[in-house]
Amino acid sequence: MYRERGVVLRSYKLGEADRIVVLLSEGRGKVRAVAKGVRKSKSRIGGRLEPLNHVELLVWEGRDLDVVRQVDLLEPWHELHTNLNYLSQGMAMAEAAEQVAQEGEPSSRLYAMLVGALRATWQRPGPLVLASFYWKLLALDGVQPLLEACAGCGTAPPAANLVAFDISLGGALCRACRRGEPVSAPALELIGWILGGKLSRALELPASAATAEVSRLATVSLEKHLERRLRTAHALG
Repeated sequence: MYRERGVVLRSYKLGEADRIVVLLSEGRGKVRAVAKGVRKSKSRIGGRLEPLNHVELLVWEGRDLDVVRQVDLLEPWHELHTNLNYLSQGMAMAEAAEQVAQEGEPSSRLYAMLVGALRATWQRPGPLVLASFYWKLLALDGVQPLLEACAGCGTAPPAANLVAFDISLGGALCRACRRGEPVSAPALELIGWILGGKLSRALELPASAATAEVSRLATVSLEKHLERRLRTAHALG
């Protein structure tokens, strides 16, 4: 038996009354556990295991699947579940976090990032909340883009005019090396704010062409890194 804090990423049906719950836990990374009987109307814990809930669980470690024995809500986050825009952004974060997290490999930083991003979704709503989470996720996964010089030839401005961006090549690219997506100087500056210690300032910005560009590049870059399409992110568009 063990106790863990975690965020419910998603769940799916098992048999007639059970559910498999996928969580990002603080101490055990990604955890898959069965919650028995939660689809019955008399279940006391079914509602606490809805996606995006921040919970503390008592879990029995099983041979194939762990078994949830007790669930307590740590934060209700009513706003996150009652506002469709906030909920959609939260589900996009959960999908991305699930792809990065590994079972049995603790990542307290990823857990803290997801909890913080979900709080920011409704406490500090703005155009860059989801994109900032994606950029931070890339950096956490070892993909920190080069923004101040060309990732292809190494030339720095003003000698190099950075006009393109390709995460698989390392980041920003000059006109001679350009591949991937076009990028503007304001967008590169905003990505630098997000990754360079000015996240709070970036989150306060209103919607603009630059924030839309940063959001698009974040989704494209994370999809390229993960080698898969992020369905919930495209549903937001």
